[in-house]
Amino acid sequence: MEDDLGSCQDDEFEQRVEQLEALDAAVGDSIDTDVEILSALANETRYKIVRLLEAAEGELCVCEFAPLLDVSDGAISHALSKLTDAGLVTRRKEGKWRKYRTTRRATALLIALDGARESDR
Repeated sequence: MEDDLGSCQDDEFEQRVEQLEALDAAVGDSIDTDVEILSALANETRYKIVRLLEAAEGELCVCEFAPLLDVSDGAISHALSKLTDAGLVTRRKEGKWRKYRTTRRATALLIALDGARESDR
């Protein structure tokens, strides 16, 4: 009589499970980082900030985002902080201003998203 797994109780299955467990352990190390990065982009304001920074091909100050985003300055600062924590933008201080720019990680993600969108057409 077969169990619920059908014929999956042989030695090959056990070996395959061991292989998959090793793969799971290897993948598991990067999952938290990946989820943090994707979570940072999973908000319209944060995603738009990254897109604007990438399109600007340089640095932008918090005050430059205000006319483009329909959110408070505090929300912009919070969004930039989360994007910085996720490694998607960098900031530097210039006098009393903080300038932001995208990282290579953000650029790579945007290229991948653009490519995925294009492949659906």
